[in-house]
Amino acid sequence: MLFTDRPLRLGTRGSPLALAQAHMTAQALRAAHGWGSEAIEIVAVQTSGDRIQNRALAEIGGKALWTKELDRALVEGEIDFAVHSMKDVETLRPEAFHIAAMLPRADVCDKLVGVESFAALPANPLVGTSSPRRAAQVKRLRPDATITLFRGNVATRLAKLDMGEVHATLLAAAGLDRLDQSDVGTLIPIETMLPAPSQGAVGIEALADNGPVLAALDAINHRDTYDAVMTERAVLRGLGGTCHSPIAALALVEGDGLFLRAEIISPDGSETVREETRLVRGDNAAAEAIGRTLLDRASPALRALFEA
Repeated sequence: MLFTDRPLRLGTRGSPLALAQAHMTAQALRAAHGWGSEAIEIVAVQTSGDRIQNRALAEIGGKALWTKELDRALVEGEIDFAVHSMKDVETLRPEAFHIAAMLPRADVCDKLVGVESFAALPANPLVGTSSPRRAAQVKRLRPDATITLFRGNVATRLAKLDMGEVHATLLAAAGLDRLDQSDVGTLIPIETMLPAPSQGAVGIEALADNGPVLAALDAINHRDTYDAVMTERAVLRGLGGTCHSPIAALALVEGDGLFLRAEIISPDGSETVREETRLVRGDNAAAEAIGRTLLDRASPALRALFEA
């Protein structure tokens, strides 16, 4: 065991999905190192993103609302490492932290919940989502749709749907699978809705100078997932993207390289700029260049979304 006098403390948000991912991480570490159940303690930390549910993330501080309390706990020594949904981690992280490992990626697709297909939605449907990317992709498919803010954990959003607040909503297949709710919703092909960068990936972060913990985490790092997700995050850096910006990206491992697809979309769905390319693993400079190419090809109105 890493520490003989105490367990390793794993920090996580307190939502059911976050806790499920924390237990997956703890189990992977125990299996990799032959540790017993007492070796890891799960510490739930409430984040601002969990507390504030009635406003869009972009209005109240963006993705940092999911990470800043866990960051503080790391710096103050309350936890030894933190587990995140990678799509909730800001593109630019302080140098004090290091993304040390990722678990094997789950299904990257979105699911449509409430109806079987976009064609099955009624005229002028009301669709609930808090994601600018999903909102823009829905408007591209159904220009007559109205998008309404839909935040909260999976159970909250499904309850709102059941109460008839909207005709449909969209959820990540990975999250539903991890909550044993694989039967919920209809899978949307990536050709129809390219996922968010890092969707389906669980990342583990520690202090960059904590060598023993980083070494322990390296044992559970899934290299294919890590390389693909870091490529997608490099596209975000090239775009300067924030949670205001409708961005989709997916890198797929192909032998020794990666096949990258990325797109930016106007909020009303009327403009989509796409790029596809093959990259060498770890060539994040090339992935960043793809982000800049998307902006170069975009209209002034779409480009302006990334300049705010």
